[in-house]
Amino acid sequence: MPVTEFFSERVLNEIREQMAGALALTDQLARQRLTPDGDACVSGVADAMTGVRRLIDAVGDLREVARTGVVLNMTPTPLRELMDELEARWGARARLAGVTLLVSYDGDPDASALTDRRRLLQLFDGLVGEAVAAQSRGAVEVGLTVALEDDGVALTGRVRGPRDPAWDEQDLLARIADIEARLGLEVALGSVLSRRVLEGMGGTLSRKANAGGSDTTTFCLRLEQAAETDTAPAPDGGRAAHILVVDDNATNRMVAQSLVEMFDCTSEAAEDGDEAVEAARSGRFDLILMDIKMPRMDGVSATRAIRALPGPVGRTPIIALTANADPEDAAGYLKAGMNGVVEKPMKPEQLLAALQQALDGPQDETSAEAAAA
Repeated sequence: MPVTEFFSERVLNEIREQMAGALALTDQLARQRLTPDGDACVSGVADAMTGVRRLIDAVGDLREVARTGVVLNMTPTPLRELMDELEARWGARARLAGVTLLVSYDGDPDASALTDRRRLLQLFDGLVGEAVAAQSRGAVEVGLTVALEDDGVALTGRVRGPRDPAWDEQDLLARIADIEARLGLEVALGSVLSRRVLEGMGGTLSRKANAGGSDTTTFCLRLEQAAETDTAPAPDGGRAAHILVVDDNATNRMVAQSLVEMFDCTSEAAEDGDEAVEAARSGRFDLILMDIKMPRMDGVSATRAIRALPGPVGRTPIIALTANADPEDAAGYLKAGMNGVVEKPMKPEQLLAALQQALDGPQDETSAEAAAA
């Protein structure tokens, strides 16, 4: 990897992590009793940081897709909930633009598919972003039709919005330049990313003109059926999992503990590897979320020390939390005895998938002892 690309990627990761921490702090501040002016200031700061984070995420995702293609993290995804999340993501933004967002779902309300939730939302985001940004007034209609079939799940997504004169433009760069000029950089990035994601997921995209100057963009996907899962598994007869969060950054600890609580788990925190090893000796944790770069003792050294502990304590599942999650780095963490890797800034669906896999999977005593050696 060229030096400039290496450092640009590190800078993007650092900005993402700092933004995630700042947003967590503004969320905590918003829960306090403030004056109306204070509430407005906190809301404005959060909106601005959220917009910057969306831009950075889009740039980072496009770089990733250009380097490695569309990598899918397949997890069970409740499809109706996905549309609820889409409405929550876009409803307020549409209202600010003077647009009414109409979101519909047609299909089994309990249908769940094995897919990459983040990528599927990115697919919708690009199409909805174009429609909302181009619509000066009126409504944008977004729908998902789900058909359960013997060999899987057929998804048909539709977004109805203003007619796009650049739709038939063959030169992609010219099309994106047109979108950026009319609708802004964020919409242009989302438009490119959504099409790359659809292509990587093996879907098709079409557009049909409607009466009255509107267009309906339609995508079709086929996915595998999956059982619905929306909480981390309980390790002991329904008891909530108790998780140790290890990170030297107070903001990162707050973010991780907030996500853990979102999944109905309980948590405690440690500030470095030494504290993590001492806490692990107690045997009261079902899983450990371990930062990699920490003072005194880093996450890899702490993992090896925990794996050297006798009995079940030495086999406690450990998940790495790191901004350096390239395949080579991840392989090194697993070799050290970790059970999974979650990239910072953490995304809820990725953390949940890692928790489910680590808590559901059998712990191999032999492999843990070998890693400790």
